[in-house]
Amino acid sequence: MTVDILEIGPEALLPGLRNGTGESPVWDATRGRWYWTDIPNRILYRLDPESGALRSWRLAEVAGCLALRPDGAQPGPNPSLVCACQSGLFAVELPDAEGAEEAVMTRLASVAHPREGMRFNDGRCDRQGRFLASTMVGDISLADPSGRWYRLTSEGGLEEAGLGGLIVPNGSAFSPDGRTFYASGTHPTERMVWALDYDTETGALSNRRVFVDMRGMVGRPDGATVDAEGGYWSCALDEGCIKRFTPDGVLDRIVRVPMKKPAMCALGGADGQTMLVTSLSRGGADLETDPEGGRVALFRLPGVRAIPEPRFAG
Repeated sequence: MTVDILEIGPEALLPGLRNGTGESPVWDATRGRWYWTDIPNRILYRLDPESGALRSWRLAEVAGCLALRPDGAQPGPNPSLVCACQSGLFAVELPDAEGAEEAVMTRLASVAHPREGMRFNDGRCDRQGRFLASTMVGDISLADPSGRWYRLTSEGGLEEAGLGGLIVPNGSAFSPDGRTFYASGTHPTERMVWALDYDTETGALSNRRVFVDMRGMVGRPDGATVDAEGGYWSCALDEGCIKRFTPDGVLDRIVRVPMKKPAMCALGGADGQTMLVTSLSRGGADLETDPEGGRVALFRLPGVRAIPEPRFAG
């Protein structure tokens, strides 16, 4: 199969913005805005792509991932969110008043990490409104496989989802019919994307199998999304690109971005043909080899259609 390659230039980068680790972008179709988090700096961002206006709020804890919550009868200027943080999961409200810089966080569930130094990392909602989120040991140099996936529901609270023993669990996404769950291992010793059967009635995971083995590739699989045709888009950390794999696990498209360490991608926009890509940078020496590290790119992908972002049902 021929691999289609698209080069994205620096003109796609949002001006004047650099994240420590930008993560978990989501498109709110109700308001036409993007939301994402900067993990180490404990900041949640909002972007209006029409005006270019950027707004941010401080968080009480680092937030690895976020999801939209259901809108009320009269939606306000910002959605209610659910964020998976360090000590648990929180409902997050973003006050829109001028000068309001702190997000309002209400705990939904606490987590009993198996060891110290852990936090939530990647996650997203299934089509039924359950929120799946992973945990990891913050110091990845320890290569500690204590990371695992959890499931949050409004009825059952927080429970383990049945997928553990991971160092840096990442790459969560669902097939268009919601019956396949994708997850990846980003640590240099993992470098794998798995597919699992997903029971839409119970949220149970089973039949874990290799979807893409990236051990022979330059990049490591980080955050991901799935398009309406079932293509799995994986951020290739250290390789500076987003790779699309068909539902059969065949590489068919590569989007090269200006940042060497893309962290997560999302599809959205008014016509569902826009991609937002976050990235990471530790500053200092990182910027010598990756001068656009930590930047956020926003660009169109004609011919690609987004799947509406599911919302947490709780």
